[in-house]
Amino acid sequence: MIPQLCRWQVSPNPESLRDAAVAVIDREARQAIATRGEFHIVLSGGNTPRAVHERLVSLKTDWSAWHIYFGDERCLPTPHPERNSCTAHDAWLGCVGIPPMQIHMIPAELGAVRAAQEYTKVLREVGEFDLVMLGLGEDGHTASLFPGHEWGTAENSPDVLAVHDAPKPPPERVSLSAARLSRARRVMFLVSGASKRDAVSKWRAGELIPASAIAPQSGVDVLLESAATNSNFK
Repeated sequence: MIPQLCRWQVSPNPESLRDAAVAVIDREARQAIATRGEFHIVLSGGNTPRAVHERLVSLKTDWSAWHIYFGDERCLPTPHPERNSCTAHDAWLGCVGIPPMQIHMIPAELGAVRAAQEYTKVLREVGEFDLVMLGLGEDGHTASLFPGHEWGTAENSPDVLAVHDAPKPPPERVSLSAARLSRARRVMFLVSGASKRDAVSKWRAGELIPASAIAPQSGVDVLLESAATNSNFK
């Protein structure tokens, strides 16, 4: 597995963390659209990304150039309020002019195995993502890559994994593999809350956790709220 290069950026509170994340997304979108005419972004679930999504509604951008993907999804009926695609739609995607055909939802209602197969077909047409947004769980998981499960770190790993017996409900999920998430021009983690402090400490100490398996050549940017760090964070 390629060693991960991290750039740590600490924000004093959740609001400044959200501002920093929106600034990164805006900058990467502008650059991608100016250079390649399209912006391909992978979204993360969770409360912190949702707050960022809400702020993106007022972004001044060419929404017709945006292409949306999801890092993982829960195998729940559609529409279900706990699906990542539904929360993103309610907070942001349903309020802006991204063409529906450019919002690529994981068909997790089909079950983990078939959904992974179908989403693999979608990603065959996609090269490097322009930006991948990820979060961090208290156990070090990211997307639906959990400790003790397959992360898909090898170069020949599938792009999409069927996840069974996940330690968080629901047990059936679909996740992009670590290898596929690493095929990106930029990867940004958003980490908020004191409950993440232990996971951050393990990550910085070099322990192997799912988040540390995401290793694009350009490195990763970890945007942290100060509450998620310990007193000797440098």
